[in-house]
Amino acid sequence: GILAANAKPVITLVGNPNVGKSVIFSILTGKYVTVSNYPGTTIEINRAEGKIEKQRVIFIDTPGINNLIPSSEEERVTRDILLQEPLAAVLQIGDIKNLKRALFLSLQLAELGLPFVLNLNMLDELSDTGLKIDLAKLSAILGVGVNGTTAIRKIGTDKISRLLHNPRRSTLNP
Repeated sequence: GILAANAKPVITLVGNPNVGKSVIFSILTGKYVTVSNYPGTTIEINRAEGKIEKQRVIFIDTPGINNLIPSSEEERVTRDILLQEPLAAVLQIGDIKNLKRALFLSLQLAELGLPFVLNLNMLDELSDTGLKIDLAKLSAILGVGVNGTTAIRKIGTDKISRLLHNPRRSTLNP
């Protein structure tokens, strides 16, 4: 794997295209980003060090995908990282206005048995619609930590580290 020589825990960010993954990646890591191509592809992978509580970790930002069953090179690379890296956790970023799309990926992460946290971004845009989503109830249903953020304003992003400190495997059996 791309981090095999590194003993720090690895947390991979996964999510649909255009959900704010890169914004959250930047918040979690500061500005020390290393961009490299995934071996044998032109797909760019961002890698950077950050902290969860007081522990140093490596964050990997994967390309935006819609499915973990690969039908594109981006999806294949993301799936390979999830299956081949020694992951401590997955941080799934979703668009709260497209909950169905986000939950499709959540079910696939649950099926793989990976410990993950679901972060639903763009809370501000949801409140513009007048809709509300009960994040605590969603967390209870999925059996993993669920958080809501407006990442571009850094609202709710402080809670991500707390949830990643204790990631859980989903209790769902898809």
